[in-house]
Amino acid sequence: MASAARISLFTLLFLYTLTTTAIANKQTYIVHIKPNSKPQSFATHQDWYSSSLAADDSLLYTYDAAFHGFAASLDPDQADALRNSDYVVDVYEETVYTLHTTRTPQFLGLNNDFGLFDGNHRPLDVDQASFDVVVGVLDTGVWPESRSYDDSGMPEIPARWKGECESGPDFSPKLCNKKLIGARYFSKGYHMAAGGSFGKQPTKKEEESPRDSDGHGTHTSSTAAGSMVGNASLLGYASGTARGMATHARVAAYKVCWSTGCFGSDILAGMDRAIHDGVDVLSLSLGGGSGPYYRDTIAIGAFSAMERGILVSCSAGNSGPTRASLANVAPWILTVGAGTLDRDFPAFAALGNGKRFTGVSLYSGAGMGKKPVGLVYSKGTNSSSNLCLPGSLQPELVKGKVVLCDRGINPRVEKGAVVREAGGIGMIMANTAASGEELVADSHLLPAVAVGRKLGDVIRLYAKSDPNPTAALSFGGTQLNVRPSPVVAAFSSRGPNMVTAQILKPDLIGPGVNILAAWSEAIGPTGLEKDSRKTQFNIMSGTSMSCPHLSGVAALLKAAHPTWSPSAIKSALMTTSYVVDNTNAPLKDAADGSLSTPWAHGSGHVDPHKALSPGLVYDISTDEYIAFLCSLGYTLDRVQAVVKRPNVTCATKFKDPGSLNYPSFSVVFARTRVIRYTRVLTNVGAAGSAYEVEVTTPRSVTATVKPTKLVFKKVGDKLRYTVTFVSKSRGGNAMSDFGSIVWRNELHQVRSPVAFSWSEL
Repeated sequence: MASAARISLFTLLFLYTLTTTAIANKQTYIVHIKPNSKPQSFATHQDWYSSSLAADDSLLYTYDAAFHGFAASLDPDQADALRNSDYVVDVYEETVYTLHTTRTPQFLGLNNDFGLFDGNHRPLDVDQASFDVVVGVLDTGVWPESRSYDDSGMPEIPARWKGECESGPDFSPKLCNKKLIGARYFSKGYHMAAGGSFGKQPTKKEEESPRDSDGHGTHTSSTAAGSMVGNASLLGYASGTARGMATHARVAAYKVCWSTGCFGSDILAGMDRAIHDGVDVLSLSLGGGSGPYYRDTIAIGAFSAMERGILVSCSAGNSGPTRASLANVAPWILTVGAGTLDRDFPAFAALGNGKRFTGVSLYSGAGMGKKPVGLVYSKGTNSSSNLCLPGSLQPELVKGKVVLCDRGINPRVEKGAVVREAGGIGMIMANTAASGEELVADSHLLPAVAVGRKLGDVIRLYAKSDPNPTAALSFGGTQLNVRPSPVVAAFSSRGPNMVTAQILKPDLIGPGVNILAAWSEAIGPTGLEKDSRKTQFNIMSGTSMSCPHLSGVAALLKAAHPTWSPSAIKSALMTTSYVVDNTNAPLKDAADGSLSTPWAHGSGHVDPHKALSPGLVYDISTDEYIAFLCSLGYTLDRVQAVVKRPNVTCATKFKDPGSLNYPSFSVVFARTRVIRYTRVLTNVGAAGSAYEVEVTTPRSVTATVKPTKLVFKKVGDKLRYTVTFVSKSRGGNAMSDFGSIVWRNELHQVRSPVAFSWSEL
């Protein structure tokens, strides 16, 4: 039987390999094998797969924790042959994902004593408990010499840890310590995509090692769990003590991203290894487009991690403010958007007409002096010069002047480099409609000020209409206590969730604009080859930066509540988040200054203190997630592709995917005007806790909750409630609206946002 099983799985594939004379160009495929299908004659799946592959280097990875199957170098006909096997669930083409960065701990209240107590009213030392928590970061690697990985005072590495530090030409395992306890790299998918087989000599720019030559991975891992570092700054900006969210947690770096991107086969291998190693939190500041969960490498790996008690935190993406632009939307993933801090870096542009405008900048050089110089902006049809694209500026026109550049197309810092190469001595970078009023500070290579669209239009008009326009630029350093804050970043990707409309995403937001964290000394702060500056810290923006903030806070919750499931931790983060800024006004959207909505900020902005003691949580079991998948209309094979269980029957499934016990609601009125959901709350507060409900809905919807009061006699008690939503009208032309359901008592407020949307009824 073993021999027959082997033949049925691979004969079609490898008879083709042996008989064909013209092999098509190979590429990487990820092959999902049905669970429990390995013939008994093979000791391991690795033996089975490798014995069947004709070429020694065809097999790239085998997976058994995050996924059942392997990644291999195949041609399209081989892949099609595998799809026809009874032992193969599906075969997926390689997917390329992209990377989506002192003040934040204070802004989040993490510089203060938590004042948390256990069930017997004894103080909980969260920092001390964090020694046992490991945060795994899948990214561009790590710069181990950074002071953010100092292990002074840390106890021995937990005995359960199975990870290691892999060596490379530029990386010694001795660089790891009690803080940085793991460093691995995964590059076979990257090499295959680059056209070379694994094992060829690497380029000088990217050695085969866990070392971070990009900076992104060092920035994200130090944000999540970096040690405290005094006198940190970027060239004098944001000076102070830098620290991660969980300063005493351990860090394990998994390098899965290279110069041409992050490849699905490498990401899956990194997740597979991290699960085996024993991480407690997985942080992924990367993603691609959204699609069905059974074809989403990250969603599949994250399901396995969740099942093993590992919380997976992912960035929502940087495609905002475009509607429905989210990545990483699986309900078992914590999907994180980005907001601003109460810190800014003001810079000023004084024009020859006497007007002075405020923007932002991280320029740290000598400046251009107070004397105004000519201001240049294309008045004609050359849009490439308006954008300051490489080679677009004429030196005879810009030499010794300030150039006004439109934001867009090429990197912001590259525009300044283009101006400098053409002889310009300064730049004003003005937003267009695409970026609105959002301001992101950059460490430019020449004096430069970034301004929003409205001011940009005023400056454009001045530059075009004045016969002799001039400008002088100056810089204001670091400004604290900025109001209002937080504001939702315009770049932060938005809902609704196009994969499952009944799951509200993003889940919440965290700090993601102008974030200071550790940096790789292999590259300058702008990331440009022309930038020869070296700095131990850098300031970056993106949901890549907000994601590790939540990963670190999740590590603190894991330390405080080691028995909580990933969904309980996620619920605590979501239901305790806030939706007002530091002026006590509703959160605003940086894109246009309007009020933000749950499609932009999810449940709200993270509040670590309140999350540590949420009162109630919405817990979700693995079986409930499986019932959710079964409710999506997937075939059993596709459900198995995600959950990797051989005996899934879908005998239990939800009538509606929105019936999942999620901490937020997304109500889609399509074929009916009445939608009813039941939720279950678990008491993680004191015994005898009583809560009453408060419901807020738009005029177009009524909502009735039964019962209106919940009394939990014991810690751990579970009580359910049912909410009935009725659509009265669509409220004019509005296709969406929002409300909330809040369970509250004197100590706690457990808040769930509700998004309403309408299609044709």
